[in-house]
Amino acid sequence: MAKLYDGSMNQGETLESRYNSKAQEREMYLERARDCSELTIPTLIPESGSTSSEEFQTTYQGIGARGVNNLASKLLLSLLPPNAPFFRLNIDNFKVRELEEDENLRTQIDSGLVQIEKAVMDDIEMSNDRVAVFEALKHLIVGGNTLLFVGKEGLRVFPLSQYIIQRDPMGNVLEIITKESIHYSALPDNITELLNQQTKDYKTDGTCDLYTCVKRDKTKFHVHQEVKGIKIPESYGEYKLDNSPYIPLRMIRVDSESYGRSYVEEHLGDLISLEGLTKAIVEGSSASAKTLFMVAPNGTTRAKAIAESENGAIIEGNANDVSVLQVGKFPDFRVAQETMMKIEQRLSYVFLLNASVVRDSERTTAEEVRMTAQELQDSLGGIYGILSQEFQLPFVNRKLSVLNKTKKLPQLPKGIVFPKVITGIEALGRSTDRNRLIQFLQTLAGTLGAEAIAKYVNVTEAIKRLATADGIETKGLIRTEEDLQAEQQAQQQAMMDEQQQSAMMRAGEKIAGNIPPKSLGETIANQNQ
Repeated sequence: MAKLYDGSMNQGETLESRYNSKAQEREMYLERARDCSELTIPTLIPESGSTSSEEFQTTYQGIGARGVNNLASKLLLSLLPPNAPFFRLNIDNFKVRELEEDENLRTQIDSGLVQIEKAVMDDIEMSNDRVAVFEALKHLIVGGNTLLFVGKEGLRVFPLSQYIIQRDPMGNVLEIITKESIHYSALPDNITELLNQQTKDYKTDGTCDLYTCVKRDKTKFHVHQEVKGIKIPESYGEYKLDNSPYIPLRMIRVDSESYGRSYVEEHLGDLISLEGLTKAIVEGSSASAKTLFMVAPNGTTRAKAIAESENGAIIEGNANDVSVLQVGKFPDFRVAQETMMKIEQRLSYVFLLNASVVRDSERTTAEEVRMTAQELQDSLGGIYGILSQEFQLPFVNRKLSVLNKTKKLPQLPKGIVFPKVITGIEALGRSTDRNRLIQFLQTLAGTLGAEAIAKYVNVTEAIKRLATADGIETKGLIRTEEDLQAEQQAQQQAMMDEQQQSAMMRAGEKIAGNIPPKSLGETIANQNQ
């Protein structure tokens, strides 16, 4: 029997005490995350850690929540595109060369790759993965940190308030401890018996805190759990470094820091200013909308007569005795309104709200809208980079491992096949290549004419590059050079046959036209004889 990893940090130290000591280092990041959540989605990272026991204050502006949801949706569609794989399984050519003589093995690998990609994507579509990833992306945008657990039952999200993490200077995970509330009935029977013996406040209908520790050594991650200082033997496990079910994510990486920074935190000043200006304008507008009629105390007009008169009634009085109270703050409100609109426009750029940043004009062209959208999309390159390495690759590796264990994937030789991400930063690179190629072809056609493209450009290769940039499989879709040559030869042969037939017909007509009718009749008669 393999020796169990005890997971101890210091002798006699429990996971609960270590979690509480490390939580102090996390507090600064958690407070900042709560400040960002308060101005965007207050229920996302509550002050008490639970939304059921806390009252939330409604924000005066909604662009924060709208921007977070919009940006999370765009990232979700880019990282996990629907009806299309976000990764490709490639073969290590150096290792395959050693097995080239075994044709059956190579055929097995080629046929299995497509099945594996489809099986992984079908599992994602049928599970709650997209819903959980969308929640995780919102935590990343607002709080900058979140933890994913990829299990056999699906995907789970741990907010920053429920785990602590420690990384080395290179950003590699050294230790993770999660804290979650669990009902006593969900614990193993031997643990409930120990709790009943050792804990005086044990209640069968209550809940307790379950701590899970994930600790790394040179080759593996070791996992175990504790409840009230009691280790759960059934919870011990080991995972390879590239196969851990716990995937900690950061939005913005900072060297030598275990936690990341959030996207909202970088623009928190604009959100605070917008919230204050919106609140001032809303409250000022409410005060300005209030209508009060003032009657001079020494005048002949009676206040009671004005208050009780119906619309259009005739009363006795002097119009000079009555005045309307006015705030007279319109110029001040106008300054606040213009400042607020400028801040909203800046935040619209930040959160990729395309409709708000396109120039409002009757002559706004579709190309201008497309270029604006592309510019905004390109601004996410840095975010795509870290999410591709810290989310997509670990996620697909874990998915492949889970499906292999459940025997939902065909078995392939180890060390030959590896996944490669084709969305996110990779997709941005292909999109840039596509735009450059189209611009080059348009410039060539506009400068030298369309004939230059047919004469100097390899059209087949240009079509393949455009298809590759759009992520379209060209096998069986684009004709090869052999197909084009065969078709061209067939057309040439058909033209030659047609020309020969036309020449024979013209020659026959010419001969018939040169022979006199009498001689022609004799010739035909001789032929019949």
